Amino acid sequence: MWNINAKIASFGDLIQLVGMRHKSYIFTLVEDKELHTHRGLLKHNDLVGLPFGSKVLSHNESPFFLLQPSLSDVLLDLKRITQILYPKDIGYILLQLGVGEGQQIIEAGTGSGAMTIALAHAVGSKGKIFSYDQKKEFQNLAKKNLNLMGLEERVEFKLRDIIEGFDEKNVDALFLDVMNPYDYIPQVKNAIKPGGFFACLIPTTNQVSRLLHQLRLNQFAFLEVVEVLLRFYKPEPERLRPTDRMVAHTGYLVFGRPLLSEFDLDENHDKEEM
Repeated sequence: MWNINAKIASFGDLIQLVGMRHKSYIFTLVEDKELHTHRGLLKHNDLVGLPFGSKVLSHNESPFFLLQPSLSDVLLDLKRITQILYPKDIGYILLQLGVGEGQQIIEAGTGSGAMTIALAHAVGSKGKIFSYDQKKEFQNLAKKNLNLMGLEERVEFKLRDIIEGFDEKNVDALFLDVMNPYDYIPQVKNAIKPGGFFACLIPTTNQVSRLLHQLRLNQFAFLEVVEVLLRFYKPEPERLRPTDRMVAHTGYLVFGRPLLSEFDLDENHDKEEM
């Protein structure tokens, strides 16, 4: 289980071992189990009781550092059968949706569960995530990934086509990650509370245009389309410069707020153009 508040490593903890060249291993500590790496073997039993931040040695004296993985580290390391969202997009989505303690949020398109985990972590023990998908194998893997994090009780899975609509009403926010989101906007509108939050990840500009058209037809306002680019720098004080590669386009993020039907969208549109 992921326990970021732990001070020392214990059986059942999700931990991270990082080598001198930043090669990382994330796993759960299990009694009598061993980790085999190209830089040697480490016994789980020898790690238990050590403070996080400690340096440990493999059987051939190769050094590793014992750490607690960040949520970003865990999400990038998840087992997957679909492309997961990158942390750069997840973080921005969580902030734009105003996700917080105790909220109820719908996710459509469970995938491998990366966004599900981030949402479940953000809403806390009093919140609830309702995750919809048509493919059972996707949700089975997502359940395993959630169990790794100890977050499975915060998520209720629904196995069906969202063309039928959502069971929940007046949720705080809804995140849509499906191939043709513009086909489901009336269903989305019926599920979110007035003035709530909507977000969608979509890969191409022509899809964005179709989605924007449907959002306007269904009285969504304050629309935003953004693309999040992430650039790392080499952390060398005397030779600081960008790394050779960057995480560029992963998708377009579309945000909007569902309003009551009597709202004058023409007036809202004029303000957006100013």
